[in-house]
Amino acid sequence: MPRSRPGNLRTGRAYRPRPDGPSTVIDGLSSRTLAEIARLELSRNYLSPGGVSEAVRCWKRHVRRPLGALWRDEEQGNTHWDCCGDPLAARRLLDVVMGALSPRGAREFRRVVSGLDRDR
Repeated sequence: MPRSRPGNLRTGRAYRPRPDGPSTVIDGLSSRTLAEIARLELSRNYLSPGGVSEAVRCWKRHVRRPLGALWRDEEQGNTHWDCCGDPLAARRLLDVVMGALSPRGAREFRRVVSGLDRDR
């Protein structure tokens, strides 16, 4: 049986390895805010590990498309985003996450998302 770490014995905490799976990586955010987002993803039932970074990527892909392509999609009724995810749902999720973060983390996250919104 492996030996327990001394620090964990002193504090009474059991060692828990990091969860396997996708991690949250978003350019422009501090490690503190990324850790807060990772904790939110593990504690909220509407989020999954790596879900916020996937929503940021989906929204980034959407806002960087040419305006003509966006108009064609709207005119032809092609609003089903089966292959790449729904960018409007991703943007709503980003708003929800901004509301769940601490004031400092929300300010950082809002700066990143508003930078993407300006690209639109």
